[in-house]
Amino acid sequence: MTDEQNSSCHKIIHTASVAAAAAGGGMAQLPGSDHAVIAPIQIGMIISLGKVFGKSITKSLATSLLASAGASIGGRILSQVLVGWIPFLGNAVNASTAAGVTEGIGWWIADYFDKGIDESS
Repeated sequence: MTDEQNSSCHKIIHTASVAAAAAGGGMAQLPGSDHAVIAPIQIGMIISLGKVFGKSITKSLATSLLASAGASIGGRILSQVLVGWIPFLGNAVNASTAAGVTEGIGWWIADYFDKGIDESS
């Protein structure tokens, strides 16, 4: 990954992470409701990361790549069930897990694109 690609990835991933944190923190007392907001943020992040590496990523492929990161999403759901309903604490936990999961997915995808993928699969 070039320095320019790395810098672009940082901007895209951190912006998506902040947006996901805002959604997760703001919707903490409604377990699972933030998924409808966070998933499109992450899909947009994946499509934008593809552009950094010269790849034309469709919404369908981005959704598929996001689904392959499903194990980490399961951890976010567990944190919501355990503490998400507690005012303030739940908001903070949901915001941090949403940001952390989005950050992790973003860097995993950036590394995946850097190593090269076959967009036809």
